[in-house]
Amino acid sequence: MSITKQPEWLNNAVFYEIYPQSFNDTNADGIGDFNGIIEKLDYIRELGCNAIWINPCFKSPFGDAGYDVEDYYTAAPRYGTNEDLARVFSEAHARGIHVLLDLVPGHTAVTHKWFKESMKAERNEFTDRYVWTNSIWESPEGMGCIRGISDRDGSCAVNFFSHQPALNYGFYKTDRDWQQPMDAPGPIATREALKDIMRFWLAMGCDGFRVDMAGSLVKHDEDGKGTIALWQNIREFLNKEFPDAAMVSEWGEPDKSLIGGFHMDFLLHFGPSHYNDLFRCDEPYFSKRARGSAKEFIEAYKANCAKTDGKGLICIPSGNHDMDRLARALDVDELRVAFAFLLSMPGAPFIYYGDEIGMRYVENLTSVEGGYGRTGSRSPMQWNKGLNAGFSTAPAEMLYIPQDPAADRPEAETQSSDPASLRSEVKKLIEFRQANPALQSRGSIEFISDGYPMVYKRSDGSQTIAVIINPSAEKAEVGGLPGKLVYTVGGKAEVAGGTVKVDGCTAAFVEI
Repeated sequence: MSITKQPEWLNNAVFYEIYPQSFNDTNADGIGDFNGIIEKLDYIRELGCNAIWINPCFKSPFGDAGYDVEDYYTAAPRYGTNEDLARVFSEAHARGIHVLLDLVPGHTAVTHKWFKESMKAERNEFTDRYVWTNSIWESPEGMGCIRGISDRDGSCAVNFFSHQPALNYGFYKTDRDWQQPMDAPGPIATREALKDIMRFWLAMGCDGFRVDMAGSLVKHDEDGKGTIALWQNIREFLNKEFPDAAMVSEWGEPDKSLIGGFHMDFLLHFGPSHYNDLFRCDEPYFSKRARGSAKEFIEAYKANCAKTDGKGLICIPSGNHDMDRLARALDVDELRVAFAFLLSMPGAPFIYYGDEIGMRYVENLTSVEGGYGRTGSRSPMQWNKGLNAGFSTAPAEMLYIPQDPAADRPEAETQSSDPASLRSEVKKLIEFRQANPALQSRGSIEFISDGYPMVYKRSDGSQTIAVIINPSAEKAEVGGLPGKLVYTVGGKAEVAGGTVKVDGCTAAFVEI
């Protein structure tokens, strides 16, 4: 299996995910902006994160929070200008922080100029840039579609929402006359346009991309062979022009994405990863009730590691803009142990903004910009006890999404000065990870136990650390681990005669 050469900075990367609308507003319009990101880079660096992922920030009608792109080459005016975004790159780099942009290659907004041209009855260079049938009466099998809005006689396939027409990268298998193979002029033009977009932002200073729905581009591609080939072609371009550009995929199948040329793949809440078993189900594994199970997650994780031969990075995020907040299911004590797990696993950890302080899911919000049930995970960052929790000086009714109204809502300023806070624990865990090579991105993992507690060993060849994760409220004991206790999270732990005893809601690290 061919594996892409990894940028060295990923070896010890810890990412912070920024949802720009909700992060920090500096111009009092109720919406976060690029200057707001710049203003908080020192906060991110002080936390210990050395990389950021910014959710879509290109010009958009914002029917899907920016995932409906109208212009890939222009920053969304609500956030600032291209020059402002370039300054985000330079200011981040000055602090040793790398920056990934969110790239949406599978679809555009209906307002994109490519789609406007593609809708015309007369043929032009964009006619085949999207997936169209030959008749308005024929819909693409297994896909939603747009029809009846164009002069063109045909239906256009959509991805996800009805206002997101699917770009045409070809079909791996064709069985209709309107389905174009991957080597047809239209799919090739789409692929080359994608390279041009990447080239534009990489030349401006970004360090790579998180790629939305990366495994879905080629249609009728059940085994992913066509999509893998597509990304391999893009990898050839990157190797030639931008060999240090980092690529992380929203795919959920590392054995495919890594072959395709990605450096990292997420194990997420969709697909067979059992990620939800850990944090987001009726009885999550990280609950102190100890009624959950990590068994199927661990088996899925081990299977993915075997498929990838331990190469490339399998990343487990604390959350993202599409998931419930960790704090919706877990209390602060449980969150501490969950972060001990997240920050001691292989791959680059991703921390969703606000998770480090235990921000809560805000219940019963009206959907904002296609958020629906996700809106409660996108509320403004809670910086301090001031107006609008320090997010904005705008009137509360102008905020992009309402604030968490709870009087005891967590906020960053207080937690930053409290050594016993969740944020302080997350910071110390990041420091501990970055100081111990065995715990970093490429260290190996060997699972010893999948119950309560979960036990695994991390090693880089020169150092081995056993990690004992005990979310249960009950004390636990593990034998066969002679070594020195080097770190604990939560309660107390002790090592004697090769036996590790840990309190309930506690994680322990033993150097062997």
